[in-house]
Amino acid sequence: MPIVKKTYKDQVIDYIYQLLLADKLRPGDQLKESLLAKEMGISRAPIREAMKELITNGLVDYRPQVGNFIPVLSPKQIVDSYTTRGVLEGYAVMESCDQFSEEEIDKLENLVEQMESCAQKKKHKMVVEVGGEFHDLLISKNNNVQLLEYTDRLSLKLHVLFFKYWGKLYSPSEVGRRHREIVESIKSKDLRRIEKVIRHHYVETGSKIAAL
Repeated sequence: MPIVKKTYKDQVIDYIYQLLLADKLRPGDQLKESLLAKEMGISRAPIREAMKELITNGLVDYRPQVGNFIPVLSPKQIVDSYTTRGVLEGYAVMESCDQFSEEEIDKLENLVEQMESCAQKKKHKMVVEVGGEFHDLLISKNNNVQLLEYTDRLSLKLHVLFFKYWGKLYSPSEVGRRHREIVESIKSKDLRRIEKVIRHHYVETGSKIAAL
């Protein structure tokens, strides 16, 4: 197994992500570089680097002359984010569906079982983590670098939203069913079905969160 070395910037991004999942940071809260640097025991340079990336990815909102804040997303912004991810992922999988091996299909099905099991046990964080692994595997066959870059930009924001709300949106069995539909569409090799199922998967969740 390769050793993954995280830069300070990556560690800052992960630290902020974990604070969001733990509800220690909420929409509207200000992110102070000096405080983050003190908490993490690092200089402010990697904090600034991380902020630039988080701003690009929509997880942080920069206000000139004021500072960095956790954004308060409007219903439209939530729907737009989910819709865009669905369009990108649907296309990515549609273009590369014939590259999935039987072992990889089995792994996708196993991840669905894990998600449903974690949901039944109310392990919210694990549902998001396993779900992230599922969707990462879905797009891993596509070699369109720019498409993957834009898809990745939306990942953390959608993970945070789903973590906060999925318990109000879907039962454990629905979590399993919705992801099995994606696997079945890939097994069918029906390109239009794949694109439609994945796009609907995201649009449905975005619409439900926006309506809360």
